[in-house]
This record gives sequence, structure tokens and C-alpha cells, in this order.
Amino acid sequence: MATAASASPGALGAKTPARGPSARHAAPKPTPAFARPSPRRAPAPGRPRASLHLGGAGAGAGVASSSSSAAAANGSGLHVPPAIAPLALPKMAGAMGTHKNVVLFYCEEMRELAQQVVARNDDIELRSISWRTFADGFPNLFISNAHSIRGRHVAFLASFSSPSVIFEQLSIIYALPKLFISSFTLILPFFPTGTSERMEDEGDIATAFTLARILSNIPISRGGPSSLVIFDIHALQERFYFGDSVLPCFESGIPLLKSRLQELPDSHNITIAFPDDGAWKRFYKQLQHFPMVVCNKVREGEQRIVRIKEGDPRGRHVVIVDDLVQSGGTLIECQKVLAAHGAAKVSAYATHGIFPNNSWEKFQHDNGEGPEHGLSHFWLTDSCPLTVKAVKDRQPFEILSLAGPIASALQI
Repeated sequence: MATAASASPGALGAKTPARGPSARHAAPKPTPAFARPSPRRAPAPGRPRASLHLGGAGAGAGVASSSSSAAAANGSGLHVPPAIAPLALPKMAGAMGTHKNVVLFYCEEMRELAQQVVARNDDIELRSISWRTFADGFPNLFISNAHSIRGRHVAFLASFSSPSVIFEQLSIIYALPKLFISSFTLILPFFPTGTSERMEDEGDIATAFTLARILSNIPISRGGPSSLVIFDIHALQERFYFGDSVLPCFESGIPLLKSRLQELPDSHNITIAFPDDGAWKRFYKQLQHFPMVVCNKVREGEQRIVRIKEGDPRGRHVVIVDDLVQSGGTLIECQKVLAAHGAAKVSAYATHGIFPNNSWEKFQHDNGEGPEHGLSHFWLTDSCPLTVKAVKDRQPFEILSLAGPIASALQI
């Protein structure tokens, strides 16, 4: 008669014992390194049974009783394991219901905007830098209590308003990620070399690409590559100038404009105008629920004249939208053309007001006398702090602050 071992073909390493008298004197088998499963009785004839084992060795014992009960309940004979609780996932910074505490440094030009950012979010802490110079004019910089930002999320609010202030800020930008911080974010609202991205003749220098390469080499922090926040970069292809060592985040000031337009008493009568096809390509998707007018420049002899390409401004409050303004000549020509075609009012918006050589002085307020006399509103953001100081309390200018969008971007 066969022993129990011989009746259990599923036993690991089991051999059929010798038959006959010598079997009772056989040497005992050594204990295996791993426990073997208990022998099971063969299923009753005509009643197949299936078993499902999850969780590896030893798991079957823990679920035997519950699975047997489940099998009995559904009558299928299938052993169903008990429900397994999902793994607890760690909370990520910026996720719903969580907050990221950020230490915000800033250059002196951005002091006022930095203070407004902190006022928008209690999770942002403002820290200053000592901006000193040596006798030869080179920067002598100092970050006080540098050890206290170890393990913290750190950001720097920069303004590259002129080449003379870029080097000292780059020195800070390259130093902060090396102070054992958890992550680093550079906020550069205006990418200043954006208009210098073309190489049309041999010898042209694309300074936009040069600056992008410099920013792409910001050292990584303990949390990985640095993040870079820019608003309405001038040429869309410039986002591809940045290397893989930095994470550029491209934001827009257009939501600020849309919110402001909703507050106007004639918000139902707004038409958006673009000074050229480039502005239309950039912004029309964000403003497509407004009627639109598209202008373009045509050459007549030695002059380039602005004309309406499509759309009707008659009787409407027309808002000219562009990413930046420098001399303002094109905007003024658009204003004149729209007024000549029957616009009731003309206003303008530009995310970045550059205005070299005080060119903002060209823009006059209409004083309610019609678009032939000037603009009803000229909205700018505070991405260029020197312009903000120059046009403060001067009509038709009004500043829309980037403080809210920057505070939100720091929580990403």
C-alpha cells in the first residue's frame, strides 16, 4: 500500500518509497530548507475544484479560511483572496490639499513684486540678499544664514533689465542650487533677448539662444533640474532653445487681461485686435470667444503702413493685444487705423512694456473724446519694474500684477 507521500505527487522533491520489507528500515529523509505544502486530498470524483493562490509562499495559509468562506458563499469553488488595501502614496508638493513652503529671494528691482507675491500666499517666505560691490565695481554678494535653507524649496525672482545687472544675478542663480536645497525655481518674467533670435545674415548673433544656453546650465539641486518660469516669451520657437538640464515653464499674462476686461462697464462690447499675424497666432486661442480684428503691415514705397486685414471695429471697444511693446510705433498706427474705421474706443495690452528712451511718452489718454485722441486704457504687467516706476499714476497706463500667477507657479 502506498504511503501518504506517494499519494501526493505535488510534494516538492517527493520520491516513491521502496516497496517491500526493506522500506521500513529506510534512512529518514533530511528536512528540506523550505517548508513543503501540506498534502491535499484529491478532489471528489465528478467535482472539479480550482484554487487561486496570490502573494507567494505562505500566503495561502493566511487566506485559507476567508477564501473557503467566499467559495462556499458563491458555490463556485474558486478561492478568492480578501480585498487588499491600496498602497499609501506620498503627498506631492502642489497636489490638491497640499502646500509647498517656498523661500523666495529677489533682485532689488523686483523687491515690490516679491513683496506682493508673498502677500498672496502664506506658504512663501521672503529672504533678501546683500548686493554689495568691490572697489572695482564687481559684485560682492552674500546670502545670510545660508545653512537655514538646506532642505527647503527655494526660488529667485530675477530681472534682466540690462546687461549690467545680469552677471550679479547669474552668480546668485548658480549658487543657490548648491546649498543643499530641495528644489530651485528661477522666475524670469521677461526673457529680454527674445527679439534677437534670428540669424538672417552671416555674422548675426542670436543672443536669445546664448542666454537660453546660460540658463540651461544652472546647477541641479538635490531635487533634480531647476525650473524656469517665463511669461509670454516673444518667439514661440525659443522654448526649444533650452537644454534638458532645466525645466522651462511658459506662462501667460492674458488671463490677467481677460479678468480686467470683465470688469469694464462695456465688457459686452469688446473686440480684440492683433497688430500682425504673429500676435494673432500667439494669442487667438486664449481670446477666441471675442470678435477679432487682424491688422498687418504693407509696404508702400519706403513706408510700411498698417492696414486692417480682416474684422470690423465699427462701434466697438477695440483692445490691441501683443506680447511686448518697445518704441510703440506699430501700436499707434493700429490705433489710428481702428479709429478711422469707426471704433468707439481703442485700448491696448502688452505683457512686457520695454519703452526704451522713454517711448511710453508717445501714448496719450483719450480723455473720453474718442480714439482719434488717444487710448482709453493701456494695460501692462509688472514684468519690467523700471517701466512700472516710470508710468505709475500716468494715464492711460494701468499695471496688472503678475504676483498671483507667480505665487501659483511656485506651487507647481
